[in-house]
Amino acid sequence: MPHPLTLDDAVIRVLGEGARLRDAQRDALGGLPDHDTLLVARTGAGKTAVYAIATLLAGRLTVVVSPLVALQRDQERALREAGLRVASVSSARTARQQRDALTAARDGALDVLLLGPEQLQRGVVADALAAADVGLVVVDEAHCVAEWGHDFRPDYLLVGRAVERLGAPRLLALTATASTHVREEVVARLGMRDPRVVVHDADRPNIWLGARPAATEADRDAAVRDAVADEPGAVIVYGRTRAQCERLAALLAQDRLAEVYHAGLRAAERAATQDRFLSGASDLVVATSAFGMGIDRPDVRLVVHAGAPSTLDQYYQEVGRAGRDEEPARGLVVHRAEDETLARRQRGGAGPRPATLTRLLDALPAPADDQAELARRSGLGRRTVARALATLQQAGAVEVADGELVAVPGTGVRALLRDVRAERERRERLEASRVELVRTYTGTTDCRRRLLLELLGEVRRDPCGRCDSCDEGTALPAGGSRVRPGQLVRHAEFGRGTVSVVEAERVTVLFEDRGYVTLDTEIALDAELLELRGA
Repeated sequence: MPHPLTLDDAVIRVLGEGARLRDAQRDALGGLPDHDTLLVARTGAGKTAVYAIATLLAGRLTVVVSPLVALQRDQERALREAGLRVASVSSARTARQQRDALTAARDGALDVLLLGPEQLQRGVVADALAAADVGLVVVDEAHCVAEWGHDFRPDYLLVGRAVERLGAPRLLALTATASTHVREEVVARLGMRDPRVVVHDADRPNIWLGARPAATEADRDAAVRDAVADEPGAVIVYGRTRAQCERLAALLAQDRLAEVYHAGLRAAERAATQDRFLSGASDLVVATSAFGMGIDRPDVRLVVHAGAPSTLDQYYQEVGRAGRDEEPARGLVVHRAEDETLARRQRGGAGPRPATLTRLLDALPAPADDQAELARRSGLGRRTVARALATLQQAGAVEVADGELVAVPGTGVRALLRDVRAERERRERLEASRVELVRTYTGTTDCRRRLLLELLGEVRRDPCGRCDSCDEGTALPAGGSRVRPGQLVRHAEFGRGTVSVVEAERVTVLFEDRGYVTLDTEIALDAELLELRGA
């Protein structure tokens, strides 16, 4: 590994002669040597440059946990352009290429190694990194820890354990947007030590925001078609299911060339569709949320959601793919009442079965090196092991000792299953409330941007002037409210909570055990249902 650079030299190396650090970059780098850091900063704030500069300052290996192969490819290209030695370990690499990358990481011949969360759980990867001089672990798109970790990508919940096995190097988590709840979960799930949470302006004022109700599926599709037909620029349409995307693409193709993208297509077909869109060879893609991170085309003029998204965190990530060139763009949701039922089903998850948890515990009379060994002992699939192991670690029944997985002595199976069931029920309440919060957004007549940004922890008192509510004149200043975003409260039934969103007549509070609840402000205060703390 080359000798560490000074900050000025590292900035020139990564950003170019005469460039200066942005506020978000400076704030993140300033505390990183002494604290694990979560940086929440808008798209275009230069988050990749933060860990590129940190790597050059430390002169040690940085391991970047990145969720998608396509995103890793873009990051690898950007890091190489900055002069860093970089490689990746993924399914897109041959076995020989993966071995060479791990050998280079171990021998100090790399600056940055990119991989997915699943790769960190492989024994051969963990062993190579344990022998390497890892100074920093970066979790990119860190909201995935909360959004995907519980069911879709359970290995995200094990990243903290993998970092500990590497000797607990400094940890940097990066995301463009994250609500207060998501930030807290990321910090907790990653096991961040003495964390700094650095939050910068998430607003994208060039994106007009709107929502339009539809009575039927046909009405919704017609409204989407009208919106797309009126927009001559590049468009992304998000559907809720694969079948809906196929149907919508066929409908929109009557007006303009439309491509479809979802996880049911072959990987080569998905990659070709994405490449055509990013290169400008095509201008309209109808996709599920699988068409997400790594979609960095600057001139997208319109993002349409054909059906309300599952959460507002997810929505702001997706709508933020519009207008990255800072030119005017639009984000539109066309929604039906039935969308909530689908969203609840998609956000729900039963979690590992009790028999699976006990079977995994039975496989741990002796320590295990990694998930592969546990899978062999238990006879369970690796994905099942990952989900169950994450659940057991969260419940305190399994821990890491000297780099190995061990069962915690004295764990009572009945008590464990009871605790797991209680945590699952708490999470189901939270997820249901996050779905309900989307309905609050689509149904509000107040300023949509203010509602979104307050969910993300920003205080906005005046209407934005760039949403449909402001266009209609129904958005009101929030200055007269008796509560404020971020304020601590106690509810007579729901207990302690934090104010997330303040509207003209309503307040949305995130309660620890109940999730998000929207209340009539005056009724809740006058009836003494809601007690303000720190007023």
